[in-house]
Formats: sequence, structure tokens, C-alpha cells
Amino acid sequence: MTDDPIETIRTILESLLEETDDPDVHYKLRTSLQLLTILEERDAAGRDALEDADLDSDVVERLERLGYID
Repeated sequence: MTDDPIETIRTILESLLEETDDPDVHYKLRTSLQLLTILEERDAAGRDALEDADLDSDVVERLERLGYID
């Protein structure tokens, strides 16, 4: 497993997808994987916006501490 929660969830869902033959479960798992992709894209866009924003140094420090920006 990784330290990235989204990647961990993706790994778990993919392993479940391999373990079942139920078409309804496959549909739900694939849909969940697609939603994770959307979350990753939104997260990346938000991080990019934060890094490009002109923020007060105190705010930047807090965002770095919380892991929102590097």
C-alpha cells in the first residue's frame, strides 16, 4: 500500500475487481474507480491552483504543514 489514500483505495478496488465475477459488483467497482480518477484530477487542479496563488507566507506555511502543497 502507498501513503496516498486515493492510490490505496484504487489498489483495493482493483483487487476486488479481480476476485469477483458478479457483473453488478464489477459495474459498481468500475464506477468507483472512475470516481477516484475524478477525485485525483480535482486534487491535482486544486494543488496547482494553490501553488500558483499569491498567498501570505503564513498561509503557505500552514498549507505545507497540512500537505496541501509541497
